Amino acid sequence: MEAYSTPHLVALLVFVAGIPVAAWLGARERRTGVPVASRTMAVLIPLVHVPTQLVDVVTSFELGVSLPLHLCDLAWIAATVALWTQNRYAVALTYFWSLLTLQGIVTPSLGEDFPELRFFAYWALHLLIMWAAVLLVWGLRRTPTWRDYAFTVGATLLWAVGTYCFNAAAGTNYGYLQEKPSSGSILDLLGPWPVYVVAEIVIVAAVWALMTWPWVRAAEREPAPSATRSDQTA
Repeated sequence: MEAYSTPHLVALLVFVAGIPVAAWLGARERRTGVPVASRTMAVLIPLVHVPTQLVDVVTSFELGVSLPLHLCDLAWIAATVALWTQNRYAVALTYFWSLLTLQGIVTPSLGEDFPELRFFAYWALHLLIMWAAVLLVWGLRRTPTWRDYAFTVGATLLWAVGTYCFNAAAGTNYGYLQEKPSSGSILDLLGPWPVYVVAEIVIVAAVWALMTWPWVRAAEREPAPSATRSDQTA
């Protein structure tokens, strides 16, 4: 698929339009306490992705493409768990990994175009992960802490090491850890291999820190529940 072609622009418009909807659904769920939106999305993500992944594996398996080793392949699992259970670490992975999913939305690396199956699978996966992050963090206010940040950095480095070793043994390029996407991406701005890998790690860790800091500051400004109750009694 050609970047910023008509199908890509339509996908971008759908993505942007879905952001306020996801935030509103999460905020409504937070007020009502009824997890309709989060549970529905938790079912929808695997319902959309798993069958298309299975069809892809059965009909057109490629060692370098079909295995679930890209970070977004793990992000949808984290998003599903986070939406269903609201586990803090699953929410953190969904929130922070959504940044890398965003790269796949803005600069997609996809050989198939509309209306091929992999086209729909790619966009459904990426958009749902992003909307899940918005629903969880901005809607439900499951905001990250520095502990969540450290957990996500550690989990991501573990994935990177394992995936790099697999790539080296199998001659694949999951995570683009061996070389940049041939279709062009933001990685082109970060220099040759392995400089761009190191630069990406540093930049992502820094941006994740910036994504954590405002929420931590906001939490520090909020009055403690006991203090609030004391003020109300007085």
